[in-house]
Amino acid sequence: MLSCHDVAKYFLAQTNEEAGDLISNLKLQKLLYYAQGFHLALYDEPLFPESIEAWTYGPVVPQVYRAYKKYDSGAIPIPEDIDFSKYDQQSRELLDEVYSVYGQFSAWKLLSLIHEEEPWKNSREGNSVISHQVMKNHFKTQLVNVDE
Repeated sequence: MLSCHDVAKYFLAQTNEEAGDLISNLKLQKLLYYAQGFHLALYDEPLFPESIEAWTYGPVVPQVYRAYKKYDSGAIPIPEDIDFSKYDQQSRELLDEVYSVYGQFSAWKLLSLIHEEEPWKNSREGNSVISHQVMKNHFKTQLVNVDE
């Protein structure tokens, strides 16, 4: 199983700085949420074991937030120490799809989308953990919507 840091590095490695494609900590958190949610819906197991909490500005993986908070709201640099061999084909395809669909949006656009979604809306009392079951149930409905 990948760690939340592995998934974060994968997303960061997808950025194209020359094209102005940058990821802030806020945006990275939203991509992690979507990756975890769709993985739960598709494969009935988490992509990474670390929990996601409902914070004021949406879902957050606290370990990743702390690792990159020094960049404040600025762009996080592309990691130099990423080992692509640890990502199996299934994980890569899912992460590529999540990045293709959601990576095009700004952090604030992603935040507005998430604030309308049940997992965050129903978990936002304090910094509560968004359960895997709640995420799986929600994202299964998103899969149905895509297939219609």
